[in-house]
Amino acid sequence: MITIPETDLVVHPLCLGSNIFGSNADEAQSHTVMDAYSAHAGNFIDTADMYNQWVEGHVGGESETVIGSWMKKRNNRQSMVIATKVSKMDKRPGLSAKNIFAACEESLNRLQTDYIDLYYSHSDDETVSLEETLGAYAQLIAQGKVRYIAASNFTPARLRESIKYSEDNNIPAYVAVQNLYNLVDRKSYEGEMSQAVLDLGISNIPFYGIARGFLTGKYRPGVTEVDSKRAAGAREYATDKNYAVLTVMDEVAKNHNASLAAVALAWLRAQPSVSVPIASARTVEQVEEIIQVVELSVEEVEKLNGVSA
Repeated sequence: MITIPETDLVVHPLCLGSNIFGSNADEAQSHTVMDAYSAHAGNFIDTADMYNQWVEGHVGGESETVIGSWMKKRNNRQSMVIATKVSKMDKRPGLSAKNIFAACEESLNRLQTDYIDLYYSHSDDETVSLEETLGAYAQLIAQGKVRYIAASNFTPARLRESIKYSEDNNIPAYVAVQNLYNLVDRKSYEGEMSQAVLDLGISNIPFYGIARGFLTGKYRPGVTEVDSKRAAGAREYATDKNYAVLTVMDEVAKNHNASLAAVALAWLRAQPSVSVPIASARTVEQVEEIIQVVELSVEEVEKLNGVSA
């Protein structure tokens, strides 16, 4: 277990993503996946109010509802760390105080809880003042409805500006970011953003930790059929360069008797600005692939860095 920097949240080294709960995985499947995750002492689940509004017939909130029903059935809310997000739901867009308060109440109801451990601004909203947005979060924290706040998909400049505003006004500040980052998706995060995270003393809890499934190794040259609802997204990574990354990962995985997914997540944990990577699973078998915690040697990290740069 690790403690997320700037918080007292003690979590498993894998955060379970839930963007498929209530859609690609129905309620029963999702409950089974969460059972398997918690059986390995997993206690950190990431969701958002807008999951799964992109699925036909869905409006958003389905993932939170599934998680809420699971926690109620298992009576385990106190042992779980739940992260959710606001600002990208079609019917609850933006970061106005009014919207944050309303979205938070709706998320609490769907999750069947009276507090959110980590509440993200899912995307920035420059149409609203930092005073209004961060003031709203401060109020929710004072009321005990939110424990910590974080930022997702912000620019480095806005992240720095937001945290400076909080510090200057002695109100709660963002304690983490959630940005796209993995072995084959490095450019958007490394550089200015990773430096900002390090400078601010916070951490990245990256999404797409296994690149939509590409880094599980299921997608290889010549493989045409893969049993995954995310196959189209994973195939976007199908390049000669990324296949070369899989070849090096094969060697590392063999050394540790581990899955490729575990190696991909271990590489993320080895990055100085990352605390806990996120990966999702549709089946118990996929949970077993991502749950193993591997510690890579310095040489292995450097080898992976070299082939994926």
